[in-house]
Amino acid sequence: MNDPFKHCPECSEALVNFDDGERLRLRCPQCGWIRYRNPAVGVAVILINDEGLWLGKRRNGGWCIPCGYVEWDESIEHAALREASEETGLDLKLGDVFAVHSNFHDPKRHTVGIWYTTKVEDFSKANAGGDLIELRPFPWDQLPNLIFPTDREVVRKLHKKSLEG
Repeated sequence: MNDPFKHCPECSEALVNFDDGERLRLRCPQCGWIRYRNPAVGVAVILINDEGLWLGKRRNGGWCIPCGYVEWDESIEHAALREASEETGLDLKLGDVFAVHSNFHDPKRHTVGIWYTTKVEDFSKANAGGDLIELRPFPWDQLPNLIFPTDREVVRKLHKKSLEG
């Protein structure tokens, strides 16, 4: 098992492998603490207007739906609004949850993503920030390759929905 945890955070005893019947986990033989590896939660905001679907170019060069992580002390709704503000500069209202997916594209980091629809009155203040170096709309027939596989699933669903009217 490849895990950065080597010692118990409760009593500092060396952790040992333990088969709980479902999977191999790390466990402290001294106090019984069990290391559960839980996914991080991410949120994304779907921005669409007459010009198309707005996507952000990340610092690593990949395009994505504007997104980020939920911080420890905030709700998913607050995180979506915060991330949208940081990455797009837009004042928006959250709509409904459009999609929820498990993300397994990075073997070191399992995440659960939540994509929200949005309502934006004025796109004139759109400006890339945060982890984005560029932000712009793309017509449906000119979308770039998206860095995250789950964004590709969401975009397919969005495009299908747009064709249905």
